[in-house]
Amino acid sequence: MTGILIRLFVKDHKNISDPRVRRRYGAFAGLAGIVSNLLLFAVKITVGTLFNSIAVTADAVNNLTDCGSSLVALLGFRLSGKPADARHPFGHARIEHISGLIISLIVIILGGQLVYSSVLKIIAPEEVQFSYVLVFALVVSILLKLWQARFYKHIGKKIQSATLVAAGTDSRNDVLSTAAVLAGLLLSRGIGINLDGYLGAIVAVFIVISGLKLVSETSSPLLGTAPDKELVDAIYAKILSYEGILGIHDLAVHNYGGGNIFASVHCEVPSSQNVMVSHEIIDGIERDVKEDLGIDLVVHMDPVDVDDEKTCALRQTVAELLREISPQIGMHDFRVVWGISRTTLIFDVEVPHDFPMADGELLDEIQARLKALNPGYRGIITVDHDYVPRLPEQREKEGEKQ
Repeated sequence: MTGILIRLFVKDHKNISDPRVRRRYGAFAGLAGIVSNLLLFAVKITVGTLFNSIAVTADAVNNLTDCGSSLVALLGFRLSGKPADARHPFGHARIEHISGLIISLIVIILGGQLVYSSVLKIIAPEEVQFSYVLVFALVVSILLKLWQARFYKHIGKKIQSATLVAAGTDSRNDVLSTAAVLAGLLLSRGIGINLDGYLGAIVAVFIVISGLKLVSETSSPLLGTAPDKELVDAIYAKILSYEGILGIHDLAVHNYGGGNIFASVHCEVPSSQNVMVSHEIIDGIERDVKEDLGIDLVVHMDPVDVDDEKTCALRQTVAELLREISPQIGMHDFRVVWGISRTTLIFDVEVPHDFPMADGELLDEIQARLKALNPGYRGIITVDHDYVPRLPEQREKEGEKQ
């Protein structure tokens, strides 16, 4: 059903890499949500009023809120599709995450309102006039909401939209809410006890928890999240495949949504290599990463002395020393200023943000081990923190190239 509708209403639907097609998907999903939720609101508000069911009337208001959420999603896709301008050179795609956050907050507010209404029903139960018309309306609502949840999530995953995935979760919650109303109606008729309030409270708490999770999922991209490990692995594999690249460090990836990904990285090259040759390699890497991975990459070139055997041996010794402290520690930009009574070792260490030692504690430990290695060694050490997910074996591969 969803596939047929997509083919009918989304022009060039297979070309999802095109931002215009992506916006068409979003607009179609938003309009479908508005129409279906308005239909549900009209049906429920009518039968709820006719049969004096406050629960069904409240569920109708819930659908009207969903209609507003669909409108927010539609506007979000419209605005996020605006081209880049002087004030927003990276585009407006993150507006979509803002609209998803708004939907998440609506879910939490709705859940809170349902908790309050359910408690009132527990304290003061109200008699509901039973009718099979009421049951039929609720069953149809559940089926339509099930379709809506699958519809949103299908398109959301297809175009990687956090907003539509959030809307799909909201629709799934509505299925539970309406099912609780229906169960309460049937159980109340069967056993003579009004259970609407109790069932409503359980579902409402679930909706609030789900809304809080959605807030986390939709707000994280706005704060800036680490890229997927698969993307990082692809970048590392691509760059390290070039002859003349010894290692990589300080990779940072910024995703502005809508396929706008920018990254920067430091690449180590032999200091003895002609600077024009190194520059040509760097230019080739930037072009190829853009063409193959769709990432605007800026590469900083770090020359490394790989010809001096004394320096290389000391670099390897220090690397082993760091691994003894923790396999999570990486090292780069290693240089040595040799002296008669004192030798200065200049290098950066790289650790993850959740590293168990504080930066100062780590520096003290490294300095102590350097002095134990040779009392004349003095370290000038900078601590960097990973901006991307990396594993010790990735650092080992870089070490093998050096």
